[in-house]
Amino acid sequence: MSKAEEEPGFITLEFVELLSDEMSSRADKFYEMMDKRRTTRHFSDREVPRKLIERAIQTAGTSPSGAHLQPWTFVAVSSPEIKMSIREAAEREETKTYSERMPESWAEVLRPLGTDHIKEHLTEAPWVVILFRQSKRIRENGEWAPTYYSQESCGIAAGLFISAVHNMGLVTLTHTPSPMGFLRDILQRPDHEHAMLVLPVGFPAENASIPNISRKTLEEISEFFE
Repeated sequence: MSKAEEEPGFITLEFVELLSDEMSSRADKFYEMMDKRRTTRHFSDREVPRKLIERAIQTAGTSPSGAHLQPWTFVAVSSPEIKMSIREAAEREETKTYSERMPESWAEVLRPLGTDHIKEHLTEAPWVVILFRQSKRIRENGEWAPTYYSQESCGIAAGLFISAVHNMGLVTLTHTPSPMGFLRDILQRPDHEHAMLVLPVGFPAENASIPNISRKTLEEISEFFE
């Protein structure tokens, strides 16, 4: 094999530079839109077309990843039976977490948010999307090898998925039942895939409520060296 064949191909970056005012306008509009994003646990059972979920997943798939290994699998569930199985298993684990496993330092920050072991959103939302992280990959020689920075890569992809959902006028919730091994079993995923996030997606219920909380300011979340 020649050196040229061993090296990856490259194409020219398609980049259109915007005027400064347009850049500022886009930045402001996107921030204003995302600043309205809120997490709710109260979903309507109103139908959401599959094509919208597909677009959100495709948007997440544009995320950068370590060595471009794209170590994610998004499993989208609309089946009422499977959603119920997920909810029942999640509530069994969450009951143990809230009653036995949760340290007080964790419980004290959850109390203002009103969370508990009841997970109605898992059956109310029309879609439940589970993000699985791939910890290994198969090389061309058939051997298993690790993926690199899979946790970070999937975290970025999750952020893009959430942004896409909000941008299309829907709501979602980041749910992390612990432990999450039951999701691999219910959804028949391979051993090298690990459930990372459960994301119900849909319209908010008419009576949906959210905690009355505020976000940290720019000064609290940033530091600049100029």
